Order: sequence, then C-alpha cells, then structure tokens
Amino acid sequence: MAKSIKVGAVVYAPQVTVVWGIIAKYFKSEGMDLENVFFKNYRDQTQALIKGEIDVAWNSPLAHVEAMIKSDNKCGYSYMRDTDLDRTSCFLARNDSGIKDFADFKGKTIGFGAIDSPQARLIPIETLKEHNLISGKDYVEKTFDVDVGLDGDHEGGEVDALAALKDGSVDISVTTDNNRIKWTQDGTIDDQKIVVAGHTGLYDHCIFTTKPNFDPDTKAEWERILSKMDYNNPEHKEMMDLEGLKKWVPGRTKGFHLLEQAVDYLNFFDQKQTND
Repeated sequence: MAKSIKVGAVVYAPQVTVVWGIIAKYFKSEGMDLENVFFKNYRDQTQALIKGEIDVAWNSPLAHVEAMIKSDNKCGYSYMRDTDLDRTSCFLARNDSGIKDFADFKGKTIGFGAIDSPQARLIPIETLKEHNLISGKDYVEKTFDVDVGLDGDHEGGEVDALAALKDGSVDISVTTDNNRIKWTQDGTIDDQKIVVAGHTGLYDHCIFTTKPNFDPDTKAEWERILSKMDYNNPEHKEMMDLEGLKKWVPGRTKGFHLLEQAVDYLNFFDQKQTND
C-alpha cells in the first residue's frame, strides 16, 4: 500500500495553504505522507486528476461533476465535510417589487453569481427550468463574474448581485441560504426590504474526487486517517474552522443530481469559458 499520495487543492483564498499544511502534518503523524499540489483553477486540477498526476482532488461540486463526465465515470469519490450536505440557494427580491414567487419572475432581470458558480447560477437556472422559466427566453440573465475558474468558491459574485438588487440594476438576485442568513444577521440584508421569493432544491457541495483506478487499499487508509480528525483537538479545530466543518463524513453522489441536470441543460462544458 502506498505511504504517500498527491492531493490537489485550488487556492481560492489565502487560508487554503494553511489548511493543507495542517492536514499534511497530521497525516504524517499517522504514517502517510501527503504531497500538496496547488492549482489556480478547477479546470486545471480536473485535468491533472484524470491524467493521474494527482491521486485525490479537493473539488467543488462542478469540478467533481466535470471529472466524472470527462473520465467516463472512471473517477471515484471519497469524503466530504458535514457542512457540504443538503444546502440550498435562494432567489431574493425587493419587498416593494411585487415579486413574491416564481410566477412573478417572467420577463425579469436576474442577477446570478459567477458564470461557473454551481450554487449561484447553474443550480438556480435548473430550478427556474423546473418552474417553466427557460434560459435565454423567459428572463434576462446577468452574471457577476468574480474569479471565474474558482467555481463560486467565494461570495464575490453573490455580493455584487445583491448590491445590484439593492440599487435596482436587477429585479432578483441569487445567493446561498447560508449567505442570506449571515447577511441578515450582520445587517447587510434588511429582511423588511429584501425578501425570499424562491428556493432551489437541496444539493451537496464540495467533495474529494479520486483519480481513475485509485488503489482501494490506499483509499481506505486515506479515509481512515481523514475520518479520525477531531474538532476537539485544537490543531484540527484551527483547520476545520478555516475550512468550515466539524467533521469529515463519507461522500455521496445523490446531492449532485441538480447540478448534473444543469450542466446538461446548459451544455456547460462545451462552452468556451470553461476552457479559459
């Protein structure tokens, strides 16, 4: 069984290198060396995973779906964060706009996050389709393309979409429920002025994707060590707080169904921007 594996991570924020430094130190103490391989974007990381240049990738949901599609389902999956399960996004409107639910969306301008954001564009567009609102026909799409290539692993585009909603540049904006709750608590959103006009279904977020033909014994050892990380250990807690979890949990695939439908609906990986 291999005692060393290469793990890919996209540096979407400065704390990423700190997080993986802590994880690598912990794994070494458990008898497995992690070689951290950092990428600027998920498209490059996905290519490296499929080619077998890395063993495991800490992936956005879009990157995981991409890896499965482009490897003909030869890639596998591993653990995810407890906080990656059963997320939702919401459609926000101004309370004085008269927009109360999906029936009021037709003909409106909707502000999405970045073009490659699963939670702030792709899954919401799939949700609109399920409510008979067709992309390119029944509403005007305005994306706020902050850090394209990072798959919405930031709130920049959603912040800009909310600002556009407030100043009237868009009629509706999209964000995650997590952001909406946080922004309501810190005063960014006045819930007397900004209301929820609709929700997406439940979806899952980040997950570890494994390369094709990843040795099952090595995977089992990787998962055994990872699952032992303990929030009550101060050093582990630092990493977990930075990465937003309390526990690593076994991965699952059912939470990517909405995103898989969205990618197919929009022919996303056939579009030029996915290769930029």
